Amino acid sequence: MTDKVTAIKTTRMVEEIAKKFPLRPTVRNAIVQINREAFVPLAMRHNAYRLDALPIGAQQYISSPLTVAKMTQYLAPEGCDSVLEIGCGSGYQAAVLAKIFRRVFTIERIESLLLEAKERFRTLKLINIHTRTDDGQNGWEQYAPFDRILFSASARSIPKKLFDQLREGGILIAPVEKGNQQVITRFTKQGGKIHEDPLEVCDFVPVLDGVVRR
Repeated sequence: MTDKVTAIKTTRMVEEIAKKFPLRPTVRNAIVQINREAFVPLAMRHNAYRLDALPIGAQQYISSPLTVAKMTQYLAPEGCDSVLEIGCGSGYQAAVLAKIFRRVFTIERIESLLLEAKERFRTLKLINIHTRTDDGQNGWEQYAPFDRILFSASARSIPKKLFDQLREGGILIAPVEKGNQQVITRFTKQGGKIHEDPLEVCDFVPVLDGVVRR
């Protein structure tokens, strides 16, 4: 937190989230510690604490804080060491994860967005976040296996190489495109097999192929 006013605004935002989605203490505490304003474009900062997605440029959005809370909690992050995020965007989701996981690995295909996110991480002294510009669908094999994997964009299907990078007993959470809908889906790796559970309908920007350099 940077000041008392920010702390009050963030606490109120978390209370609004909790009215719609009961938060476990681990997730509540992580969200309270992150200044959402730091991840929102200057022109949008008056809306930073509303439960809305906001544009951040490059046709991308910072997810609603309610969505970030849900995705974080669906990971069942308690007691986990490492998480891989596909789609860093503004960096807000990764920052929240950094308050729970010892190591956060986040990949973004749009280099300009990742450079901005890295600067935010430096400013907020979030030193346990590791970043990479790449097509996130490749994962990050060097640091696999991961306890958890999170897609911050919707996918038509999950590449096998990502399931290969998931630890036995691990959980992958992704918005999966099903017909005209997107459904947040939990994939659990047990006995080398992947078990799939739909959780709820959602709305995310899609995963795209390739990398966009500055």
